[in-house]
Amino acid sequence: MNRPPDDDAFNAYRADLEKVERRLARQIEPGGRALVVSILVFVLLASFILPHTGEVRGWDLLFGSESTVAAGVTLPIRVFAWLALVFGVGFSTLALLTRRWAVAWIALAGSATAAVIGLLAVWSRQTAAAGQPGPGIGLIIAWFALIVLTFHWARVVWTRTVVQLAAEEERRRAAADQQTRKLLDDLPEPPEQNGEPPR
Repeated sequence: MNRPPDDDAFNAYRADLEKVERRLARQIEPGGRALVVSILVFVLLASFILPHTGEVRGWDLLFGSESTVAAGVTLPIRVFAWLALVFGVGFSTLALLTRRWAVAWIALAGSATAAVIGLLAVWSRQTAAAGQPGPGIGLIIAWFALIVLTFHWARVVWTRTVVQLAAEEERRRAAADQQTRKLLDDLPEPPEQNGEPPR
């Protein structure tokens, strides 16, 4: 059975179409959320200038200054500060610049983890020993910024663009056409009839 020339032309470009689809599947298109994420990253960075507990600023938590020892800073608040910086600021910025789906996933997972650790950090400062300072405005702002950042990264990661969906649908249709064609190609040719019924 001869294949139509249109099918041969499509098969010639199939590899290119699949390559483009794979490239699109690895990318994100945050759209308007990119501006929101950028603002949240800036807010998160600004929170490191503000006091996180007592007179201890966010930058002091990262580098362990003498004021952190005086304030009795515990491990959860330090871990939170590092996670907020690495994932909330670093990977979020990297994901916006590269538009890579995997980097956005890392930003989402890290921001979600930081938001949970942030709850523990706030709680640890609220239950600090007598005479120790409670949670500061910088800690509260950073925690809320990470919660909102996690929400927006989740929406970006799980949202697929129209182009991705169309490319995936075209690939499925082409695969179904090829499978049908192979089934029909395996059928034997009907015998030629010269006015006599087939035996």
